[in-house]
Amino acid sequence: MTSILSGVASRLQREIKQTKPFVSLEEEVILNLARTAEYLGSRAAEVFKRADLTGTQYNALRILRGAGPEGLSCREIGERMVTTVPDVTRLLDRLEARGLISRERPAHNRRQVITRVTDEGLRLLSELDAPVNESNRRLAGHLGEKQLKTLNRLLEALRGEQA
Repeated sequence: MTSILSGVASRLQREIKQTKPFVSLEEEVILNLARTAEYLGSRAAEVFKRADLTGTQYNALRILRGAGPEGLSCREIGERMVTTVPDVTRLLDRLEARGLISRERPAHNRRQVITRVTDEGLRLLSELDAPVNESNRRLAGHLGEKQLKTLNRLLEALRGEQA
């Protein structure tokens, strides 16, 4: 079990019990990112589960809270999601069934549907704000501001965005 660079097994290799070196440093980084995303996602899911929400539903509610009373179309919600959602309409159907969002067709454009977060949805988000912030601090706060800013820039650069 050796790392491609140091001859010593990396933490990731030990965690996934990989006995052969990674093909490349790029492979190791991508797998490390995937493992970290899974870890963070599962910790976030613990917070959302208390409210009987998925991370994707929470993301949609936050997007709609940010949109304010004007609301957004289904397409606009999909464009703003952190993760790609194959069927935004079904996601919104579930939130509407719980009374967390409302949808209506504007009189000026009957083909469009505008979605807004309801007072119940806002109340639920308000209850989750502190636990989500605390979870984020527990998961990443130990890195400190400088490292967090560096990590942000590196992740944006990896996605090909200008830092």
